[in-house]
Amino acid sequence: MKILLVEDDNPTASYVAKGLKEAGMSVQRAADGRAALDMLIGEDFDCVILDIMLPFIDGMTLLKTFRASNALTPVIMLTAKDAVEDRVRGLSGGADDYLVKPFAFSELLARIHAVTRRRGAPAPQARLSAEDLEMDSVKHTVTRGGKSIELTKKEFSLLWLLLSHKDEVLSRTFISERVWDINFDSGTNAVDVAVKRLRDKVDGGFARKLIHTVRGVGYVLR
Repeated sequence: MKILLVEDDNPTASYVAKGLKEAGMSVQRAADGRAALDMLIGEDFDCVILDIMLPFIDGMTLLKTFRASNALTPVIMLTAKDAVEDRVRGLSGGADDYLVKPFAFSELLARIHAVTRRRGAPAPQARLSAEDLEMDSVKHTVTRGGKSIELTKKEFSLLWLLLSHKDEVLSRTFISERVWDINFDSGTNAVDVAVKRLRDKVDGGFARKLIHTVRGVGYVLR
């Protein structure tokens, strides 16, 4: 599930992006309407989370421009504008849903599921598995062979990424961009350390190892 988050407030954007990534989604952010429009023209997204009060191009104008191109991507307005007329304008202008700040993240996640189902987009997966390893992003649980495994939030995000790309070799750069939202310096071993800790928890005590190193390339879960 690929999400475009259009939000100019950094704390709000960080909070939402963090939660979506922990739920197994890929998130790209635009901090103003102009940048968002460029991204919508150049890429495909499964859902757009859109603020109204944005620099350069406001959210309502952006939405109307986007819908004028016959784009059907689900859009959820996420804004502090809570007047009834604002909600009506947003929904009439082409939004699939309208959520007012402050909000509960669980409600935003539920609304993403709802609008993507209505538009026929693939719903975000809540559970992933491989052999006897199972993950649940809603309950935030991990089990292997029926045994519960306690992971930190970063470890959970890392394992979800590996599991959602099962049998695909992921580079260290790919992992760092999606789990930490940064590019690590090539001289650091932060990803290697994180994977080692995760491997100790997931593969420790099991004869069948799931997380593997591909020398000179990255890591794969298979």
